[in-house]
Order: sequence, then C-alpha cells, then structure tokens
Amino acid sequence: MSEIPARAKESAESKESKESKETERPSHGAPLGDAVWQSNPPGSIYDYIKVASFSIGPDGLVDQWSLRAEQLLGIPAEHAVGTDPIDAFVDPELRERGQRKMAEILDGREWTGVVPFRTPDAPGSPVPDVPGDPDRDGERGRGRRGLAEVYVMPTRTEDGEKAAVCIVVDVRVLRSIETDLAASQAIFGQSPFGFLLIDPDLRVRRANHRFASIFGGTPDSHRGKTVHDYLPRAEADRLSATLRRVLETGNSITDMHVTGFVPGSEGRRHWSVNLYRVHSGSGRPIGVAWLGTDITSRRQAAREAAAARRNLALLNDAGARIGNSLDLETTARELLDVVVPGFCDLATVDLYQGLLAGDETPPGLADGSAELRRVAFSSAVSDAPFLGTGERVKLGAVHHYPFNSPCADALRTARPRSVPAEEGGLVQSTLAVPMVAHDTVVGLAQFARTKGSEPFGDRDRDLAVELAARAAVCIDNARLYRREHERALILQRSLLPPGDPEASGLDIACRYLPGNAATGRASEVGGDWFDVIELPGHRTALVVGDVMGRGLRAAVAMGELRTAVRTLAQLDLEPAEVLAQLDEIARGLGAPSGVQQATRSARRPREADLSEVYLATCVYAVYDSVTRRCTFANAGHLPPVLVEPGETALMLDVPPGLPLGVGGEPFEEVEVELPEGALLALYTDGLVESRDHPLDEGLQAFVGALTDPAQPLEDVCDHVLNTLDSHHGEDDIALLMARVQGLPSDSVGDWTLPREPRSVGRARELARAQLLDWDMEPLVDTTELLVSELVTNALRYGEGEIRLRLLLDRTLVCEVWDSGLVQPRRRRARATDEGGRGLQLVGLLSAAWGSRRTPRGKTVWFELPLPGADTQLTDPAEALLSLF
Repeated sequence: MSEIPARAKESAESKESKESKETERPSHGAPLGDAVWQSNPPGSIYDYIKVASFSIGPDGLVDQWSLRAEQLLGIPAEHAVGTDPIDAFVDPELRERGQRKMAEILDGREWTGVVPFRTPDAPGSPVPDVPGDPDRDGERGRGRRGLAEVYVMPTRTEDGEKAAVCIVVDVRVLRSIETDLAASQAIFGQSPFGFLLIDPDLRVRRANHRFASIFGGTPDSHRGKTVHDYLPRAEADRLSATLRRVLETGNSITDMHVTGFVPGSEGRRHWSVNLYRVHSGSGRPIGVAWLGTDITSRRQAAREAAAARRNLALLNDAGARIGNSLDLETTARELLDVVVPGFCDLATVDLYQGLLAGDETPPGLADGSAELRRVAFSSAVSDAPFLGTGERVKLGAVHHYPFNSPCADALRTARPRSVPAEEGGLVQSTLAVPMVAHDTVVGLAQFARTKGSEPFGDRDRDLAVELAARAAVCIDNARLYRREHERALILQRSLLPPGDPEASGLDIACRYLPGNAATGRASEVGGDWFDVIELPGHRTALVVGDVMGRGLRAAVAMGELRTAVRTLAQLDLEPAEVLAQLDEIARGLGAPSGVQQATRSARRPREADLSEVYLATCVYAVYDSVTRRCTFANAGHLPPVLVEPGETALMLDVPPGLPLGVGGEPFEEVEVELPEGALLALYTDGLVESRDHPLDEGLQAFVGALTDPAQPLEDVCDHVLNTLDSHHGEDDIALLMARVQGLPSDSVGDWTLPREPRSVGRARELARAQLLDWDMEPLVDTTELLVSELVTNALRYGEGEIRLRLLLDRTLVCEVWDSGLVQPRRRRARATDEGGRGLQLVGLLSAAWGSRRTPRGKTVWFELPLPGADTQLTDPAEALLSLF
C-alpha cells in the first residue's frame, strides 16, 4: 500500500499537463452559494486552497461527510455516509492495497499521500454526464476521476474505538496555485519593468529587482516607503491622489506620465505608469499594482522629432513669408515675424549702412567693424532691445560693434557666435548669426531667449543659420532690385518734362507717381509718360502714353517713343500721321536691326519671340491757341476728359484705334472747339484702375472728381489724386491737365494780300503799324525786313493769295501763307551769287523759323523774342554784312 502514493503521484503528474482546472460543481443538497469558503482575514491561504474533510468510523466506513467534501468531490452526504471510501473512490486494481493502508490507519498510524479517485454515478449526483468531459470515464456509470492529496489523522470515538479524520485537497488546485506562484514570481522578479505592490495604506508592500536597481537598495529595503520617497512633492501628491482613486473605484489608469529623479543622476527622468487594483481570492481589494516603464529616451526622441517637425514648419513658414517684398527693411521685418516667438523671444537685424545707401560694393570692412543700421527689432517679452546683452541700440540707429566682440567676430568670419549674457539681465542665451548671401555678408541677425526658455542647442544654431541665409538672399535680391529700380526711375524721370511745362494759350499742371511710390515698397518702374511740346504758331502738342510692361525695358521703350514723338511733332505733322509713324517705330523696337519698314515687317517670321514685342497706348492732341480748336488722335488709350464752364465733366468720343506696335489700321482724328476756361484732362490707366477698382468704376470716379474746374489747376490735380485710389502703388500714374486760355483777338494781326509786287511794301506797312500798336518798337526793323523776305518768296515761288499773320504772346510769331505746296529749302549762297540769301537772313535774325504744310498749301514762319527777354536781338546791319 505504501507504493500507491508514488504511483498515484506519477500518474497525476502525467495527467496534469492534459487537464485544466475544474469548475466547482455544487450538490443538490448544498448549493454553491450556501458554502462559506472565506471566514479568515483577507490574504489567508484558505482563500485559494479549498480544504474538505470527512471522518471514518471504526468499521472503516464514512460516518461524517462535510459540506466542503460534498462540494469538492461532488457526492452528497446521504450517498457518502456509510460507504467504504476504498470501494467507493478507488479503482478496483488499487483497492487491495487501499484496504491494507486503511487497516494501518485505523491501527493508529498517520498517513499523507496523493490518491487517485473516481466518483461513482450515484443517484442525485450533482455532476452531470457530459460527453467529452476529460474528468469522466468513457463508460456510463464509472463517474468522474480526480487526484487528491489526503492527510489522514487517527482519532478515537467516545467509546475509545479507533477511527480517522481525513483532510482532502484537490491536487489540481494545488498545482494551479503552484503554477500561479511561479508565474507571479517570474513576472514580478524577472520583469524588465519596475513593479510595485502598494497596500491600502499607500505603502510599498513589495518591489521587484528592476525597481530596486533604478532607485537603489534591495527589493526588501523599499517595503514601507511611499511615493513621496521617490518623487518630487507635486508629482507625489498627484500620484497619491491617483492611487487612492484607483483603490476606491477600481478603475485602472493606463500610461500615466510621471516625472522625477533617480539617485546618482541629475537628469530628469520620465516614466509611464499603469495602475490597477489587486484583489484577494475572495474578491476583496488588497492594494494597487504599479507597473512603470522608463520612457525618458522615448520622450527625448519624441521631443527631437517634434523639434524637427517644428523646425521644418518654421522653414516652410519662412519660405512662404520672407521675401514677399523687394524692400530691404520689410524683408528684415518678415524674418523677425517668423522667428518671434516661435524660435526665440527677442531678435534684431542689422544691415550694413553702405548696402542701405545703395553702394555698388556693399559690406564694409573685413574686420567686422563697419557701420550697420538696425533695421528691425521684435520682442515677445520686452520693448527694450536686448536688455542685458550689451549697449542698447535703438531702431534705425547707425552703430558698429567693437573689434573683439562676438558680433564683430561673426561678421568677420561669417560664422555664428554665442553672445554671453550679462549678470542680472533678461537674456540667458543669444546667437549672433551673420547674414550671408552669395558668399557676401550683408548684415547680422541676433536671436535671444530669455531666462526660463531652453538655451540654444546645435540644432537651433543650424536652424538660425538657415533662416538668416534665406533672409540674406532675399535682402541681397532686394538690394539689387532697388539699384535697378532706382536706375530705371532716374532714366524715366529724365525723359519726362522737367519742371512745370508752359504753353501758349494753356494753363498746365501735371502729376507723375511711379508705381509703389506711395507705399514705399520697391517696384519695377512702368512706361507711363506725358509731354507738352510747343509747336509753331503758338500751338501746343499734348501727349500722354503708356508702354505695356514694367522695368528698365519699358522705361527705355518709353524714352524712345517720347523722343520719336518730339521729333515727329517738330515736323508739324497731323496727329494721325504722328501716330502712324509711332506705330512703325514701336513695331521696330523689338527687332535686332531697329525700326523696320513695312515690307520688312511683313517678312518677319511669325514665330518671333513675343517678349520682344513692344506695345503702347498713346493719345496725341494739337491745340491752336488762336482758334481754340484741338485735334485729337488716339492709339488704344483712355479717352480725354473735358469739363466746360458750368457743365459736368464728360469723356470725349475719340476713336480709340489700335495700340502702337500692332499696326494694320489707320488712325482717325477728331477736332473739337474748346470754350474759354474749359478744362482738359489726359491720364493713364494707373489713375483709374487697380485690383480693387475696375476700370469702369475708376472712370466714373474720375469724372465725378472734376466738380470744380475753376480752382487753380494744382489744387484740382491734388483733389483728383486724393479722391481716387491713387495710392495703390500697382502702376504708374500720369496726369496732365490744361485749362484753355485762348489768345486774345487784339494779340492777333491777320491780313490777306493780293498776289502782286506791291504787296511786299503793304506787308511791311501792316507789320510796322501792328508792332507800334503793341508797343513793340524794338522789333519793327527786324520784323519789316523778315516779312519782306517771306512775302517776296511767296510771290516768286508760291501760288494763290498771300496771307500775313502776326501773333503776340510769350514771343512774336510771323506767318506767311500761300497755296503753293513746295516747301522752301535753305541753301548756302556762293560769294558770286546775287540772290539766294533771303532764308539765310531769316535764320540769322530770328530765334527760330520753319515751314509746315496746311490743308490748302504751306505756311512759312519765323519767331522773335520779345524785348526785355534774356535773348538779345541781332542787329540787322551786322547780319547783312555777315552774309558777304
């Protein structure tokens, strides 16, 4: 019988790997809910080990069967009491040995061992017959098999007879506890994470080796400690409140981040803590389990990744926001708008004074001590530029850095330098970063962080260099653009009429605003221009034009067209003819060989570069102060505006024609009689059109602004510019306004002479009388002589009646008209020639002379300055002698 436990144990161990823990089955007589397994304080071993008992009488039969035995073995007491336990529970092949062992027990010997058993299928058994149950035999009626550890103690009855008490424990439960303990020990002792068991008093009940290796000591040395022994006060209070909440509510906490320090290290450590409530076998809370993971490196990697993303976002923001303006100061401010407060707390930008002054060779001395101007400053915490980092420099001030200073060293070496902070100052970390563009230092940017912010690191230094370099390239581009803009603007202004132009019979005022002049931002100049050209006979040509495009190219094209207009105007061509010639010139501006003839233009390849096509709009008007009639011709330009006295402004209906440079269509003329005191306005599209105001709206606003034309013209111009949106800066603005002041009738002498020789003397008499009437006696002799020459030429070479006209305004103009089409041509007479010196004499004695075609012939004229003018009159006698 002694070998039964060994064999039984061996059999149980081989079978244990195939069995799982059996769910307890209550009996009919004693439901599971009626059994009280827990009566000890929480944490007792009996919470987990279910112990059953029964007693054996002197006859070897069961005489007492406990409720726990009923629950453990699944046999009701009424079926167990009075049965032989060997016959009832032991397999037949083991019964003989079991009987011998029972005899020894009843003989007063204790016994402990592992016994395989089976439960019979007794009527009323609570164990159901479930097919496939691993604890049941395959045959009906053989019951459920099991393995029990039995402790048998001999006893005596009241009569002194020998009996026994049996204590039975299910081996499966013991093996399960053993496995759980091994697993718990492995998890608790071998876990790479810090593990704590905290009791309801929030003290450490148990710590594993990993936790002890971090905070020092042995696992046992941490017993009784609280979280305040490991963490700073604020963190410990927060964690204590969380532990108490978990203990009270049973709600688990996952990934709670805790920050603290460990012995022997000054660095801050971060942990991710999971907390959950732990229960005893009876379900009562016995504490909180703490599972902590060190996430310091993960947090560091996350911070680095976040910093990298932030830096990339900052660079992306810099690319989008820096360089939108071609202005140096604005670009510097855009840099600071990007870095403050996202990158630093304070920042400044200093640019070389020579660069701002437009020197051809910017940046100054090689030692870094050249003069700089502070062009931008930004602060998120203070308005005092870099308090605590040296001498204050006001915004806009010109200064220089000492030779041995970190800033001068940064400028000298083109490498960033750290600027040490002063004691008691606001700033704790400053970077001086040179602004380098195309291997040239253009200035210095300083970035500072105040106390409480993280000092600059290597990654921050690299980012600062990249930001400064991007801004430097934009600043250098703005510098180059400003230089080109200023050159183009100088060229453009040099091609416009200097000062206030004057004209006979007109009061003139003009305004010219380059693009973005009002906003202060650098921009390409345009091709807008205006001109006032004096023509013979006290006539005036008024011109306003606009070359399409911007920049130096447009300014040069405008200059060429303006020069061509003045040249054509001096030929005294009709306005339509002037525009036709300008169209040919504009079509030839883009050609390599200059102005092309029409036949050559027709042979120009169609695939010619469109960038070389020059287009322009122009309105050309010729005003005659004697008749107050004005002839207009338009090449795709905006219509002139006329304001008559007492009337509202209106746009003249002048056929627009095609822009210059297009070609293929003739230009039309319109003649308008202007009343005395009328106001005429010529302008470019920049005055009436912008992104916010369409052209139609701008034209109506311009017409509505001309409400009081009687005011001085300068005031009218200012009123128009202030009323309209003239400060948008998107395009050049040219405005030319003229008030009609016709030549008085008493300043005009007009006579018709018959075609006969005596008309020469009659012309001299009429001229003398008119000059004496005008009180111009000093001009009488010269005028008589020149009138005689022109009338004589008209008689000899002209046709039809002769007309003599004298005009007195700022100068004296004499005109002789006839119907002949042949223009006089001046030639140099030889010493032996008797004639041919008339026109030479006219050229010597007059300030200017010429001839022009008229609809009915030609007009030959000369002009004399009035007495008292700066021009001295030529003595006729000396002029005659100089001819020989």
